[in-house]
Amino acid sequence: MTTYLIAGATLADGRTADIVLDGGIVAEVGTGLSRAGATRVDAAGLLALPGLVDLHTHLRQPGGEGSETVLSGSRAAAAGGYTAVSAMANTDPVADTASAVEQVQALGDAAGYVTVRPIGAVTRGLEGTQLADLGAMARSRARVRMFSDDGLCVADPLLMRRALEYIGGLGGVLAQHAQEPRLTVGAQLNEGPVSAELGLAGWPAVAEESIIARDVLLAQHTGARLHVCHLSTAGAVEIVRWAKARGIAVTAEVTPHHLLLTDRLAEGYDARFKVNPPLRGDGDVAAVRAGLADGTIDAVATDHAPHPADSKSAEWSAAANGMVGLESALSVVHEAMVETGLLDWAGVERVMSLAPARIGDIRGQGEPIAAGSSPELVLYDPAVRRDFSETQLHGRSRNSPYLGRSLPGRVIATFHRGAPTVLDGALLPVEEVAARG
Repeated sequence: MTTYLIAGATLADGRTADIVLDGGIVAEVGTGLSRAGATRVDAAGLLALPGLVDLHTHLRQPGGEGSETVLSGSRAAAAGGYTAVSAMANTDPVADTASAVEQVQALGDAAGYVTVRPIGAVTRGLEGTQLADLGAMARSRARVRMFSDDGLCVADPLLMRRALEYIGGLGGVLAQHAQEPRLTVGAQLNEGPVSAELGLAGWPAVAEESIIARDVLLAQHTGARLHVCHLSTAGAVEIVRWAKARGIAVTAEVTPHHLLLTDRLAEGYDARFKVNPPLRGDGDVAAVRAGLADGTIDAVATDHAPHPADSKSAEWSAAANGMVGLESALSVVHEAMVETGLLDWAGVERVMSLAPARIGDIRGQGEPIAAGSSPELVLYDPAVRRDFSETQLHGRSRNSPYLGRSLPGRVIATFHRGAPTVLDGALLPVEEVAARG
């Protein structure tokens, strides 16, 4: 394995340091370091963070390869500074058996760009009627620890209780897509002035909040761990804050787009801005930012949701929900949280690496950069701005809400398992990365 000397990087706490990657670990962190035969990477002016970890990625394979594959999604993740992603279960066939999750795990291992951890479905076929083979997935080679029917809510309260009990007994966490289905029939956009002006059926905040309120009480009753996916409303922040104050084992994530974008962007009926849950109003954006800053919301997760062009170029009501977000996430958090003074870079390290790895029990990820830690890291230039364009998208889909927008910062290098997947701002070839495998 090649030894790398990363010279003059700025750590999240503001210190300037050299970092030596050798033998599958961070061998040294200090100043004035040297290492015979090491490949030098000049990191002056660059921020060094632990590799980013995403708890919520749609890789679409098997069944949706026209939108994304494990390989193409892994490349997009590496380009965005990620070293680990959690692959959602809503594939075709659904990842609801040991063999299905092992297939995704094997595809991720073969790609080599990031650690891919499969998420297992809570219910068979995502149908919400019968529990999936939870124990078999947990005991499989994929070692599933997070389970979710994301895209669909586990709406039946009795089934949700049983799922929490079973998954809790496995040492896992249930990640809930909080959406009361009866309250969102035909819903198209956040319920409020914009949906009224545009004549689009409203998507009420209470559809999210009622499920979260129910589920934190079920988590308290069962003693199991609950994780709230893509929290988006001010009321949801307050419910999670209430639950945490009472010691209930709940964690929550917010997407980059809910930190930055509002429902006003739908005024042009551009379906790039159609997402589930929907973009909300200014008050909700302020609330989720505050919740992330004070620790009520634990993590940022992309909900990277690739779609082919024809699925997003349709009229609003017929268009698919979802945005791609892996390549833009760090820049969006930079703009929404760092430039506003709500988080420092140590806070970004916490919500984009340390906390997600802990919640998902992703071993070898989310460790502060120190001697003996895992050699998973990203070098980021916080001083530049870039016009975000399709050339910066490395997956199979182009449904980014940031195309044509100026964003701060740029990923310069990503190191996975001690070797670069991105260097000098460019992805390394598939053959080179896979060969290290």
